[in-house]
Amino acid sequence: MSRDPLLQPYQLKHLTLKNRIMITSHEPAYPEDGMPKDRYRAYHETRAKAGVALTMTAGSAAVSRNSPPVFNNILAYKDEVVPWIRRLTDACHDHGCAVMIQLTHLGRRTHWNKGDWLPSVSSSHEREPAHRAFPKQVEDWDIDRIVADYADAAERMKEGGMDGIELQAYGHLMDQFWSPLTNTLDNEYGGSLENRMRFSQRVIDAVRERVGDEFIVGIRFTADEDLEGGISPEEGLEIARALKETGKIDFLNVIRGHIDTDPGLTDVIPVQGMRNAPHLDFAGRIRKEIGLPTFHAAKIPDVATARHAIAEGLLDMVGMTRAHMADPMVVKKISENREGDIRPCVGATYCLDRIYQAGDALCIHNAATGRELTMPHEIPEAKAKKKIVIVGAGPAGMEAARVASERGHAVTVFEAAPDAGGQIRLTAQSERRREMISIIEWRMEQCLARDVQFRFNTFAEVSDVTAEEPDVVIVATGGLPHTDVLGEGNDLVVSAWDIIAGDVKPGKSVLVYDDAGDHPALQAAEMIAGTGAHVEIMTPDRSFAPDVMAMNLVPYMRSLQDKDVRFTVTYRLKSVKRAGNQLSAVIGTDYSSHVEERAFDQIVVNHGTMPMDELYFELKPHSRNLGAVDQEALIFGKSQPMTANPGGDFALFRIGDAVSARNTHAAIYDALRLMKDV
Repeated sequence: MSRDPLLQPYQLKHLTLKNRIMITSHEPAYPEDGMPKDRYRAYHETRAKAGVALTMTAGSAAVSRNSPPVFNNILAYKDEVVPWIRRLTDACHDHGCAVMIQLTHLGRRTHWNKGDWLPSVSSSHEREPAHRAFPKQVEDWDIDRIVADYADAAERMKEGGMDGIELQAYGHLMDQFWSPLTNTLDNEYGGSLENRMRFSQRVIDAVRERVGDEFIVGIRFTADEDLEGGISPEEGLEIARALKETGKIDFLNVIRGHIDTDPGLTDVIPVQGMRNAPHLDFAGRIRKEIGLPTFHAAKIPDVATARHAIAEGLLDMVGMTRAHMADPMVVKKISENREGDIRPCVGATYCLDRIYQAGDALCIHNAATGRELTMPHEIPEAKAKKKIVIVGAGPAGMEAARVASERGHAVTVFEAAPDAGGQIRLTAQSERRREMISIIEWRMEQCLARDVQFRFNTFAEVSDVTAEEPDVVIVATGGLPHTDVLGEGNDLVVSAWDIIAGDVKPGKSVLVYDDAGDHPALQAAEMIAGTGAHVEIMTPDRSFAPDVMAMNLVPYMRSLQDKDVRFTVTYRLKSVKRAGNQLSAVIGTDYSSHVEERAFDQIVVNHGTMPMDELYFELKPHSRNLGAVDQEALIFGKSQPMTANPGGDFALFRIGDAVSARNTHAAIYDALRLMKDV
């Protein structure tokens, strides 16, 4: 047997967990009609098959109709959920993986215009800043109904074969009762801590009565809101003791912080550039002082940190949730002594940010996550081996090379730069975002292990490609900044890339005009502001940087707001003229005929990229498919037809920003879904 602390079994009540690694409760927003159907099941089953001991579903499943599914939650208040839960649990149990589900009432952390258009309820009328709905202050009959709803939902989960449930008590209704900041009740549910815990005590009692003594019931709770006037660490310990004294709680899952604002949420679930495992020692303190089985997850992305958490007795089960979105095979690779092959979580938090924009959770550099029904995590070997030439070693080209080499093909990559990385290498110029380079480094290691040939410092021409006598050519040449967007003065502006790369020195009074809404504008602004310059970030949109999204916006704001930086929305840069030793920006708006002029000494434009597609079009006449992609075949995983030009020498495809300006995930998905069938 392995002596690895992570691979030791753990006894939780009657349940034997085969190792110490778990996936904590989270909602990837994959339900269909509120049900965890095939996509949801496949996501968890994949990780169960790869060896994780416990997978927690839902973040969280809604127990009541007036807890609308603002995150596309599982609807635990419907009887029809039971057979879908049963299919999920049976699938995971077949691989020796325990399954639990998190149940909640969202309270004020939702909005009345979702679901059945019922008013949200909470222990005060104060709205949550993140969701903006003013809740109804809960009445006694609301409480009676919600308590019964919890018990009904728990019974459904037990009937569905779950090994246990986890009650959610951070930022949701239970915690809203607990916190002095969100409980203004003047009855037996408000005032003292004992009163504030009365609602959750009633829920625990009702659930335990309904599911019996053997069924596992735990709670995920904040033991420190880290917010003035909120739950303090001392009060958090009192709450933990009170939960233990009920005799009805089997484990604690510890959270530290508050989630009612984007900055608060980001401190609870840190993004790249923030410290790893910031709350681990605090969770260890709870375990030591309370003595209940203790779980925890918060930016524990690597095996070494997880192993430390178990070996030092800080946790009983360690959550590696985002790590398993990046690589579902974490446990399998640990067991096979292949830790170096684990695809690293880079903390981009594309997964969570998409959920908070009403999307589904996707990993920035594992395009198979959430697509388990159509995309492979483990690449099958091809029956016939081919010669593959790839031009470009950015994220699209590197993913194409990785997948092709895992298929067993002979792969050659041409790259004009001295190193792989493309735009990722630019992103990593910022210290705070340097983790992003792991997207490239991991792929490079995988490619080199499979003898992929790289030819750097080579601006490939048609003759270079055809000399390789390829069967398939992939053009992944990316794009270049598009700054030719003004009525006049395009020659007077610089691109965000120029600033990030260090090719252009920042000015003293700078306009950053962002008409793309993605990272480069803010990244350039951060670099310029760091020199002490005045910066104005302008966008014609009604909000700035929409593609950066909520949690990734937080570190930018923390970096920029204490500097001489201003944000201007709904104004469009129309043209630029010279005005002595300065530049005159002619500024208009889409909303009226208003025009004004203002002076800056530097103007930076972020307007996406234009494809570098010359090589593709030169190669196109020589190809069997004339560069065409059969979209039906691409989407449904069929081979690409090659009938357009039977006399051609090779199949030709282009991917990523060589097609159009998108993002890293789109580039990697292009490569995966094309190359998996080559």
